[in-house]
Amino acid sequence: MYASDPAALTDGRAARSESSDRPPEPTDPLLDRVGDTPLLPLRSVARSSSFELWGKAEFLNPTGSVKDRAALGIVRDAYARGRLGTGRTLLDASSGNTAVAYAMLGARLGFPVALVLPRNASPDRVARIRGYGAEIVYSDPLEGTDGAQREARRIATAEPDRYFYPDQYNNPANPNAHYRSTGPEIWRQTSGRVTRFVAGVGTGGTISGAGRYLKEQNPRIEVVGVEPASPIHGLEGLKHLPTALRPSTYDAAIVDRTIRVETEDAQRMVRRLAAEEGLVVGASAGAAVHAALSSGADAPGAVVVTILPDGGSGRPEERG
Repeated sequence: MYASDPAALTDGRAARSESSDRPPEPTDPLLDRVGDTPLLPLRSVARSSSFELWGKAEFLNPTGSVKDRAALGIVRDAYARGRLGTGRTLLDASSGNTAVAYAMLGARLGFPVALVLPRNASPDRVARIRGYGAEIVYSDPLEGTDGAQREARRIATAEPDRYFYPDQYNNPANPNAHYRSTGPEIWRQTSGRVTRFVAGVGTGGTISGAGRYLKEQNPRIEVVGVEPASPIHGLEGLKHLPTALRPSTYDAAIVDRTIRVETEDAQRMVRRLAAEEGLVVGASAGAAVHAALSSGADAPGAVVVTILPDGGSGRPEERG
């Protein structure tokens, strides 16, 4: 489906009345499936706890991750500003999930996509990105997503007329997508009972956007960030902020405290979630639930909500 297809776009007449050379903002039945994910009770893993634990099932988004929200928000903002839909290639850096989301959106709406990934990115994600027809540029695996950002910026700067570089790590459309969707959904799904929000920190978009919305509804809600315990880790998608490029999409004023999780603890929780809850999720989800359980220990009666960013691949016992 292409951006010129009326079924893929908002009312073209309204868009043309505002600007004859600006492409209309995309919408589509598939894109309408982004968000409104269920909030799942995690009763088994929290059975010995004195608080409620809920997981937001972001693996039910179209490409299987929370990054669909940010990618769609960024793309819609780019269309509104006339940056996409004009033949330019979207170029951005990613550890994998945002790249998959961008690639799907490009295939669905008809704009070219090029993505910079660390060379050690998940083979499953690489295969999916290639399947959507996007171009991949590899960066130094030892530099992680920081190196991918630097390479994407270099390429975009060298050919500014060819590439649109949205820079998900510094694009306000990223946290705004979560402010407008993830936060309101959590508030509604808990009937305003949520007392603690726990989310992993990668770009910082999810925790900053959803956290800001929740604190506006109730300033007493505690927002807890989840990071890897060290710079070298196996929690793909999460950043160890003390040693990484700090994204401007991360709002430290929203985060009340940070819990750092060892890769092994996250992997153990991944296995527990599969065996005890029937949920096959990725390591970042395991880290989030591990942190949520430890964060709720000092809050009897709390209603703790955490983000399950993506699903796992392969059998759970193979990922430990």
